[in-house]
Amino acid sequence: MAAYDHLVHIENHNELKLYQLIPDVVWVFDLDKHGWWWGNDSAVKFWGLNSLDELINKDLSDDTQGARDRTLQTFELAAQKGLTIDPWTTYPQGKPKTLYMRHRAVTLGPQKHRGIIAYINEEVNLGDSPENLLLVEAMRYTQVYVTSFTQQGLPIIENPAATEAYKYLYDEDLADDMPVFVARFADREAGKVCLARAIKEKGGRYDHLMKTNAGERHHTLDIRVTRHPLSGEYILLVTEYDVTPLKAALQEAEAAKERLRKLAHYDSLTGLASQHLFQEQVAFAMNAATRTNTKLAIMFVDLDGFKSVNDTWGHNAGDKVLCVIADRLKQCVRESDTVARIGGDEFVLMQTGISEFDDTTRVAEQIMQVLDQPIEISAGELAQVGASIGIAIYPDQGKDTQSLLKLADEKMYRVKKAGKANYCL
Repeated sequence: MAAYDHLVHIENHNELKLYQLIPDVVWVFDLDKHGWWWGNDSAVKFWGLNSLDELINKDLSDDTQGARDRTLQTFELAAQKGLTIDPWTTYPQGKPKTLYMRHRAVTLGPQKHRGIIAYINEEVNLGDSPENLLLVEAMRYTQVYVTSFTQQGLPIIENPAATEAYKYLYDEDLADDMPVFVARFADREAGKVCLARAIKEKGGRYDHLMKTNAGERHHTLDIRVTRHPLSGEYILLVTEYDVTPLKAALQEAEAAKERLRKLAHYDSLTGLASQHLFQEQVAFAMNAATRTNTKLAIMFVDLDGFKSVNDTWGHNAGDKVLCVIADRLKQCVRESDTVARIGGDEFVLMQTGISEFDDTTRVAEQIMQVLDQPIEISAGELAQVGASIGIAIYPDQGKDTQSLLKLADEKMYRVKKAGKANYCL
């Protein structure tokens, strides 16, 4: 109860006798037992009862959780501000009656229960219009955060959902130039901009990251300019929708889309381009080569001795060798070139910007050298693989991707039949 030590403490009913002298309805509600602690004669009459004991013992077990939350919100606001004035719907004799109520927070009895003193002036009420009652009830019990602010960003009234979402601000000592509207934002500078923009644009819908009791959450703020029903001043009615789950779902959908794109365009083991992506990039490079009057080379690389790696050390070792080979192939080409894996131990390369055949043969010889280096499988165990390479040149030996790949494949097989570990241009 340390947080409520500043509140007035009422030890027993004798301290409330003076309230019997006023004609207005006054009652004291005990939050910790969720029931009335005391009421004056006007309160007993208001509820259509015959005695104070009937009021104290009135069964409230049917109250909804929303009603309990609303009572707790009122207590917390009154404990912070000293006095709250807001509309409540009550049900004397089972009939709804909506009116303005004033509340003060207190502590009650020896156990210092949390309590509210409610003052009702029956001359100030909102009427019994069903439409008004429904509107008040809707704002009170919705889980959407609803708050009205002055144009300076100071809160006028908020529903229980908004109180719960931002109750941590009650404990903050906000500077005079830091209105509550702005303080709710995770980025308070963004809050200042949003407030100024909403006033300038006379409202709108804005997406922002807000700092709530549940942490930082993505909210859509629907802000409307309206008039205060009593003073007539222009105020801001702010409705906040927590769209964090929706945003997370959209981000996951984008991530899934990206994962599918990578599955379609990249080899899952080596990270090299897939055959599909390779063909797209070759088509693009052909158009560029035609415009610049240059050539490009397609190299078909088939590993020699790879089967013995799987047979000797298993498929995990084979996967390791493929990843090492992929890295070595990438080291042999420029960033503008492409390396792809199109089968178990088959790779293709595209070399762009060729002016002479020697440009390609130098790369082929470099590939032969780097692939000839042993690959460590485990401590003291080395694998040795080589490569047979077939090469086709655009536009001299083919005008499209398929014909070039077919020709490079045929030349690779010539190398295989001739003894492997070589290239054929």
